[in-house]
Amino acid sequence: MQSFEKLGQESYVQKRRAREMPRIPLEGNLDLTYRCNNNCRHCWVRISPHAPEKKDELSLEEIEQLAADARKMGCQNWNISGGEPMLRPDFPEIFDYLTHKAVFYRLNTNGTLITPEIARLLRRQGSKMVALYGATAGVHDHITRTPGSFEAAMQGFAYLKEAGAAFTVQLIPMQDNYHQFENMVELARTLSPRYRIGASLLYLSACGSKHRNAEIARERLDPKEVITIDQPDPSLEDWLAGQEEQSCRTNDADDRLYARCIAIARRRSFHVDPYGRMTFCWAIKDPALRYDLRTGSFRDAWETFIPSLADRVRCDAEYLENCGRCDLRNDCWWCSGYGYLEHGRHGAKVEYLCQVARENRAFIEDWQRRHRRYYAIAGITVMVEADLPITDQTFDGKFRQFEVDSPGPDLISIRHHFSLPELTGRDLGLQVHRQLAWTIYRKGNSWIYLLARKPGDSTLQRVAVFNNDYTRARIYSNNKEGFLKGNSPTLSLFPTDQILLAQVLADRDACLFHSSGVILNGRGFLFLGHSGAGKSTLVNILQGKAEILCDDHNIVHRWPEGFRVHGTWAHGEVPLVSAASAPLAAIFFLQKSRQNRLSLLKPGKEAAGNLLSCLMKSLAGADWWQKTLALVAAIVREVPCYVMEFDKSGKVADQLEALAQAGGAEEKAQER
Repeated sequence: MQSFEKLGQESYVQKRRAREMPRIPLEGNLDLTYRCNNNCRHCWVRISPHAPEKKDELSLEEIEQLAADARKMGCQNWNISGGEPMLRPDFPEIFDYLTHKAVFYRLNTNGTLITPEIARLLRRQGSKMVALYGATAGVHDHITRTPGSFEAAMQGFAYLKEAGAAFTVQLIPMQDNYHQFENMVELARTLSPRYRIGASLLYLSACGSKHRNAEIARERLDPKEVITIDQPDPSLEDWLAGQEEQSCRTNDADDRLYARCIAIARRRSFHVDPYGRMTFCWAIKDPALRYDLRTGSFRDAWETFIPSLADRVRCDAEYLENCGRCDLRNDCWWCSGYGYLEHGRHGAKVEYLCQVARENRAFIEDWQRRHRRYYAIAGITVMVEADLPITDQTFDGKFRQFEVDSPGPDLISIRHHFSLPELTGRDLGLQVHRQLAWTIYRKGNSWIYLLARKPGDSTLQRVAVFNNDYTRARIYSNNKEGFLKGNSPTLSLFPTDQILLAQVLADRDACLFHSSGVILNGRGFLFLGHSGAGKSTLVNILQGKAEILCDDHNIVHRWPEGFRVHGTWAHGEVPLVSAASAPLAAIFFLQKSRQNRLSLLKPGKEAAGNLLSCLMKSLAGADWWQKTLALVAAIVREVPCYVMEFDKSGKVADQLEALAQAGGAEEKAQER
């Protein structure tokens, strides 16, 4: 369920455009109070409900002024947390003011103080994270050290459900409840369609108390347990590793520990604590890196103070000798803020995170071996990943022709999940296509495909979420048994991979034709025609004389040196395929006849029309058509097109061989 929330990762181009946007404080993180009615064993910020710091918390008026100032500079989203934010009697007023003009909000709460009135207020669309610390009252109340907290939380869940306020159950695993973790998951599923793992890594206390730090450290899970319950997503990890600018990790060429966080990763968000001190990240507790809004302005904090912090903290010998030269950096969740909380030093190594990083690396390497395969087609690498292990029998044997050991420079990815996401009440966006069993929606930068079992049936068979340019896909089905059975004829597990290929090819000066293709004397020949035109018959005639690419679908790709024809795995009657390619020497439009004759067509509308009639397409928008029409026009200008009349005698093969040999001789003459 968690992965569906990542609807269509944005393309590299979109990310690049986002990085080029002006520096705007789009997202505010506000802790309303650090006071809490629970006293959880793992909590790193909690103070008593009656702590004297209460008098120093921002007032309702100050919060309204903060929100107004932030909104003027572009703030659209708010993350509201604590402590327990509902401990403040003015929580309803604060929540209403922060969220009534926000595009999105996220609220973190332990749920024990939810009333029917607050539950109705929380029907406002946004994300509500409600914590669960155990599957039973005994364990839950042991963690919170508050008798009755489990019962109060269950009542809070009930109020939210009665009010129709959707929420996510946030599971907080630690040593003293880990034995109940599976039961916590089961309970969460009875409470809400959505749950997530929260705080699998525990921070030491912001106040630096040795007693509290010792207790928090005792509650930390074993590193293997961390990775078991909060498994990394290797496909997302790989993608993020390729987007260095998005990482908070220190750049080897820059000795400023927080420069990347400020300049890139946190450039559109800010954090304000209950006392009006602002900085770029909630993990930053060093007073020297926080700005007092009560003595200054939000604009000054955002435009001057936060950017200035990039130069404040430099790499020291401790960092350079440890984290700075560690080969596990890309697998580690360490940051300078974590180092400061752990040891009071920004560059300090955190041994616990080193252990987790080693487990993280081992998990990813094992997962990649057992859950990932690469297939190359027309210069594109298709990376296929699945929640279940992929074996040599998972996909049909024809794919072995296309399998490669590692990705090329042009990579697209497909990730398979084996449960259908909960779509009831979910906003899928704008419906853009409906035909037979297919329904397609557009939402933001995502395309959402729904495939029913049959036309008119609301029972879903597949759900796919593609990013904007179809380079990343997550595909959901409940057919685990079919996947384990193996021999799937498609990589996408849809009836055809055309849905994906037809889209990505248009962006690469390529297109997919209903055709048979062969390589004869080093030259590529493409034979076009609809079902029954004789494509498979012709392939049978040419077996033994030519290398067969495919008898039903082939790709034409424009490369710098000219057009090439590439084979695909989507064969028809003849189960012969090849990942090979060759310069496209001629295109033939098939006509069954009693004679065998090749008639050259003049470049123009007739040839282009014949090509377009055999073009394979899926969801073809205006942009797709514009690219494809330009490509087809170029093909008919540069590649000879023939009408090919033929019978079953096989005599046409002699004419094709002569044409291939003549073309080869002509090329050699030109070379001389």
